Amino acid sequence: MLSRLGALLQEAVGAREPTIDLLEAFVEHWKGITHYYIETTDENTPAKKTDIPWRLKQMLDILVYEEKQQAAAGEAGPCLEYLLQHKILETLCTLGKAEYPPGMRQQVFLFFSRVLAQVQHPLLHYLNVHRPVQKLLQLGGSAAGSPTEKEEVHFTTVLCTKIQQDPGLLTYILEGKKGVGKKETSSQQDKSSPPEESSSRVPRVDGESWGAQATGTHLPGGTEEPDSGLGENNLLTSLIGLCKSKKSRVALKAQENLLLLVGVAPHAAATYLVQRSPLCSAMAEHLCQLYQAMPSFLDPADIVTLEGISWRLPCAPSDEASFPGREALAAFLGWFDYCDHLIREAHEIVAGALAKAVTEKLFVATLQPQLLHVAEQRILTSTALLTALLHQLCSPALLQETVDFFMGTEQQPEAPEDSPHSLCSHLIGHCDHLSDEISIATLRLFEELLQKPNEQIIRRLLLRNLEGRTYVARGLPEPESYEDTLDLEEDPYFTDGFPNSGFQSTSRLPAPTPNLDGKTAVTEIVNSFLCLVPEEAKTSAFLEETGYDTYVHDAYGLFQECCSRVASWGWPLAPTPLDPHEPETPFFEGRFLQVLFNRMSRILDQPYSLNLQVTSVLSRLALFPHPHIHEYLLDPYISLAPGCKSLFSVLVRVIGDLMQRIQRVPQFSGKLLLVRKQLTGQVPGEQMDHQTLLQGVVVLEEFCKELAAIAFVKFPPNSPHLNLPSPPQGHV
Repeated sequence: MLSRLGALLQEAVGAREPTIDLLEAFVEHWKGITHYYIETTDENTPAKKTDIPWRLKQMLDILVYEEKQQAAAGEAGPCLEYLLQHKILETLCTLGKAEYPPGMRQQVFLFFSRVLAQVQHPLLHYLNVHRPVQKLLQLGGSAAGSPTEKEEVHFTTVLCTKIQQDPGLLTYILEGKKGVGKKETSSQQDKSSPPEESSSRVPRVDGESWGAQATGTHLPGGTEEPDSGLGENNLLTSLIGLCKSKKSRVALKAQENLLLLVGVAPHAAATYLVQRSPLCSAMAEHLCQLYQAMPSFLDPADIVTLEGISWRLPCAPSDEASFPGREALAAFLGWFDYCDHLIREAHEIVAGALAKAVTEKLFVATLQPQLLHVAEQRILTSTALLTALLHQLCSPALLQETVDFFMGTEQQPEAPEDSPHSLCSHLIGHCDHLSDEISIATLRLFEELLQKPNEQIIRRLLLRNLEGRTYVARGLPEPESYEDTLDLEEDPYFTDGFPNSGFQSTSRLPAPTPNLDGKTAVTEIVNSFLCLVPEEAKTSAFLEETGYDTYVHDAYGLFQECCSRVASWGWPLAPTPLDPHEPETPFFEGRFLQVLFNRMSRILDQPYSLNLQVTSVLSRLALFPHPHIHEYLLDPYISLAPGCKSLFSVLVRVIGDLMQRIQRVPQFSGKLLLVRKQLTGQVPGEQMDHQTLLQGVVVLEEFCKELAAIAFVKFPPNSPHLNLPSPPQGHV
């Protein structure tokens, strides 16, 4: 019995003694560090070879152990109170700044990171914690390639993790100037506040709104205001500096931390980030610096190889072909992708401001002068770069700013006599540039633009000119019945391809016979495109290549994708009813379609690659499920108003020109078949007479099949989800 009682007494004594021993040990280790500076005369011994790292580790272990032994959760123990009251963190920060002994700054970063990460008691609300934290942030991010980058990014990671858990901590970490105050009543204190007796001995700053700071709330009596220089460098600027590190792991971690920071910022903190921090300007300026670091000329084909590069993996795979400026291009595209991702994840206030900064500094101030330059190499490189940026762009805020930069704000229908000076008009002109390379690059830019989920793009390029349906003739008699035996040569459009044909623009194909299920109508529309190219100019059937049915499969997928993209735009299901009165102004298709139609009319005289790009853009336009677009581009049976042309009428004129040229080319069919085999890689390529013409005929045949497939999958144009009829037989 006595032995049992002795054991219990010994346990009771043992439970009390560690509290006293822990504090003594904590103080002893701290005095051991301070005595080092008094007693040591060797200034060259690295910190890691002294006992300072060991003593700091012991102090950390004591703090963690003490916290685990606390009976009341959230209560500050004696060792933690000693650390706060004696401003140990402040002193360590000063020692780190002095970098004595060498490597001391690294040890200070490690100690701060470990204390904040392992001690569960909320510390960042205390003035004697958040002030040295801000001072320590001053030491980092000041120079690229700092030897403490690894420790700095770990420190910022801990801070961002704490902010993620409690976004209100931005109040104490981002800004150290006057304006951080204490709430007056205990009922307003944050849930993580320590007991009153603890806060009465240690200056503490409780959570408050940013609005209170703006009114000039002062710190508690007896406490010092933070140094006015603290605002020069804080968590935000440290992260931005670390994002530029040459060490990929450091830069990636810093970027993830910055992404987290702007994503959790509350409304008032987001306002601070925009109005009182260098976030937006620093991000945009670094983007411009990376742009200036690239070679003045880059091959568009090389730029394409890096399209879609990710900020998480900015370095392209090593097995890819190398080219001058590859690393600089990868860095530029990677940083743009990061800015775009940051805008997408950030608070809407930050997103809007950063998007505007990127647009103004990169697009307007840097890229636009290159796009408007007279030197072809500059135009070519800047156009290809802009296409690559559009390919990566996903954030709605930056997309809207980019669209406004491209398209301007004009909403009224265009007129032939207009002389617009917008960037968009200039780029449309580049689609018909004397340089085929520039034309191809610019057409590719517009094709990329058309795939972006923003209605203003298609509206300003096309829809605003089709709204009144002034391309449709008024007051014409009802169309005749469809004649299955109608030959192409009897088509009034067709005769326009010949000189002195007396073509009248009001002529049209007879409308198809109405059918209740619509199958007859869609079949006849499809056949109108499939039958455009005469049999002597068709070659795909001889090679047993995939035909119209493959185009249907591809078109259906692209159409569904397009429908998903425009679903929220509220487009009408049917064309606007025609005004019986003649329009006040004649129809003008707009400069974009005008250039495309002009290019299409020269398909037999243009390079193969240029023809592919022209037809690709027109196909993209035809896919849009707006009834006016469908009617104007894909309906061969509309009655065109005088002087108007449509895509179908342009194609008919091209066919008319082709029929004349066929007569002047000996062995036309054999040569055409050989060219198709060359284009598909079945035979080696070699120069021959009329090669451009023959290649244009191959593109023309394939384009007509593609348009037929698009018309088929879009029927009826206002209901893409209906069951589609089977493809018409005999033309597959």
